[in-house]
Amino acid sequence: MAFPKPFYRWRPHPWHGLEVGPKPPEVVHAYIEITPFDLVKYEVDKYTGYLRVDRPQRTSANPPSMYGFIPRTYCGERVNAMSPKSERGDQDPMDICVISERAINRAEVILNARVVGGLQMIDLGEADDKIIAVLDNDFVWANVQDISDLPDILVERLRHYFGTYKLIPGQENETFIETIFGRDHALKLIEAAMADYDEEYGG
Repeated sequence: MAFPKPFYRWRPHPWHGLEVGPKPPEVVHAYIEITPFDLVKYEVDKYTGYLRVDRPQRTSANPPSMYGFIPRTYCGERVNAMSPKSERGDQDPMDICVISERAINRAEVILNARVVGGLQMIDLGEADDKIIAVLDNDFVWANVQDISDLPDILVERLRHYFGTYKLIPGQENETFIETIFGRDHALKLIEAAMADYDEEYGG
């Protein structure tokens, strides 16, 4: 019996074994680690590729959208160069938030995400940008082309969540959102992260 192509005898690593997407940088794959129903921070284990419990969320705020990363991207020098107030890239895959009208309540899924903008975030001096996208075949968000097309309150929830989700009472918050950017900058940022990945791990 001939196996279909591509065929993986073992599970592919979600960071290194999946494709960037069907039409990058406009439409990318998003590997989802956290859903809006999660009060625990999950993160893919860089060595095994399995989902690991990172920490319980300190506050009662739920993630406003699905949250994960774009495969075969890396936040290195090129990504850092696009973030004027950061000192270095965070050396992780590019983070992505995906908005869907229908509730998706499970993680470790792959979906096609259409890029519309993002948040320029600095975390302990590192560039930790969050790409914002909509589910590619979502009927409700079908006409959204840029972050300016999204409801202001939805963008504000994303900004507030990431600006406060590491906040510890009595300590200075060293994580902040520097600015909100549109689709054009987001596409260039993903291209930079793809180039950083190729340099770090090979094409």
